[in-house]
Amino acid sequence: MSFNTSISGLNAAQKDLNVTSNNIANAKSTGFKKSRAEFGDIYAVSAFGNSKTAVGQGVINQAVTQQFSQGNLEFTDNSLDLAISGQGFFAFQPSLDSSESVFSRAGALGVNKNGYLVNQAGEFLKALPVNENGTLQSTSLATSSPVQLPVAAGAPQATTEGSLSLNLPAGAATPPVTTFDPDDPDSYNQANSQRIYDSLGNPHTLTSYFVKTGNPNEWDVYYQIDDQPVADMTQQTVTFNTDGSFDSASANPVTVTETGANLGTGAGDLSIDMTFRTDSTQYNGPFNVADQSADGNTTGQLTGISVGTDGLIRASYTNGESIPLGKVALVDFRNPQGLKQVGDNQWIESIDSGGPLAGEAGTGTFGAIQGGALETSNVDLTSELVSLITAQRNFQANSRAIEANKTLSDTIIGIR
Repeated sequence: MSFNTSISGLNAAQKDLNVTSNNIANAKSTGFKKSRAEFGDIYAVSAFGNSKTAVGQGVINQAVTQQFSQGNLEFTDNSLDLAISGQGFFAFQPSLDSSESVFSRAGALGVNKNGYLVNQAGEFLKALPVNENGTLQSTSLATSSPVQLPVAAGAPQATTEGSLSLNLPAGAATPPVTTFDPDDPDSYNQANSQRIYDSLGNPHTLTSYFVKTGNPNEWDVYYQIDDQPVADMTQQTVTFNTDGSFDSASANPVTVTETGANLGTGAGDLSIDMTFRTDSTQYNGPFNVADQSADGNTTGQLTGISVGTDGLIRASYTNGESIPLGKVALVDFRNPQGLKQVGDNQWIESIDSGGPLAGEAGTGTFGAIQGGALETSNVDLTSELVSLITAQRNFQANSRAIEANKTLSDTIIGIR
């Protein structure tokens, strides 16, 4: 029996050496989680046996459990690299026609030839669906899908709204030419231009002309698109209070229009709601545009992909447009140590782990996502080297026990 006891000790020391060696070998594996060999003693005592005189029969390996503690974050030059700071796993789909999922903490991502975000094994990153404003539609893993970068350029958008905030000089005199003409600077006091776009993304110019009327607190504003004739221009009358604050406008917003035929680009008609903002003033100072805005944009080319701490993936275009593509699906389990390892620092669910619980990064128990970073292995080399020495000594000690048992056996066999 003593031989078997020592052999079990040798097996246990060998198992400990194997686990420690595997940890050391994966010290540089992205997202790797170290393991720990756990042992228990063996006693063969019957229900009515005398435990006071029972002698143990060795040791048994109860389990090799992975330790899901946080690894350090290592920042990289790849904006598609992702790391989780806190709990959770990335979800990957082995193939486009697969309904299975594998889970990993390794977020070294790239783009395949079809524009999908994939890991080094070619598996597809899964993301939860979002609305146009980036808000989440669903947290169910069943609704998630692989992330594909748009292959087309950003679609143009016609300008439909604009606004102006400015100061008009209180001491301005009425123009010397009483009939307004955009080609005659003597018929207006000031002018301001804004860039606008038609439905095809072609740029146009919206010019605002400001004419002081005979009323000391009143201005006429004319809006012109490109070289639009005076007869087709939109007029607005704006008045101010005696303290220089905005009082009223004849229409606010006022609709500025131009037909597609006059634009000459093949685009549709333009209809822009221009708002003369109520924070505009008439003070004794120079003409000054405090702020102006106009929506719409031209055609854009994809320039990059960014991922926020909440996992929102956005595609950016040269026209300034930013389109949300989805939110990285994070998954957690009630018992992560019950997950089944499948290699490549990946796991699949098992009966012991329970089903996957999907959610949004930064909510509940889920950690935040750090773009442009990778989570390194959580292996502490110093601790592993000490464990290696301990396992080696345990192996040597059990070998000596076998040697001592052999000496005793040889002595007994040699008795005559």
